[in-house]
Amino acid sequence: MAKINNLASIQEEKIDINRAQIEHRATWMGLIFDEAEKAGLDAEGITRRAIKKCGCIHGEGFKSQCNNPNDCNDFRKVFLGEVGVKTFEMDHIESTEDEVKVEFHYCALVNAWRKLGFDDERCAKLCDIAMDGDRGIAEAMGLTLELTDTIAKGCASCKLRFHK
Repeated sequence: MAKINNLASIQEEKIDINRAQIEHRATWMGLIFDEAEKAGLDAEGITRRAIKKCGCIHGEGFKSQCNNPNDCNDFRKVFLGEVGVKTFEMDHIESTEDEVKVEFHYCALVNAWRKLGFDDERCAKLCDIAMDGDRGIAEAMGLTLELTDTIAKGCASCKLRFHK
């Protein structure tokens, strides 16, 4: 029996459209990973490197938008926009000059992987790989990302902490 509980509570047209786009991306990721693995390739290594590279690119973009890239309060403003906050049903958002903490209560990526029929273990692996994008963002910002709880591991939420 699956232990993942991932139900959206916010239903708004713009948010639903954004979730559909994220699910589409996660579907590609999951299927490419699956096919690469079936072909005997280093699916995990290849996928992790590509996603981390993408995160670094995005992180450089966030960094360029910050008035003071060394202040995590600025990072929070550019990284956590209204649509993203609602899409992932984020709360408990806290920031100081040295860290940003946030909790997610819904994940469109996990939703896509569940629709593909992936089991909990595969969802948790794909989640950790996808988080390499966020690790790349953190790296580009000169931060470290700590990820404790995740929805894909069956937790009630994902807890992220970006810090110096």
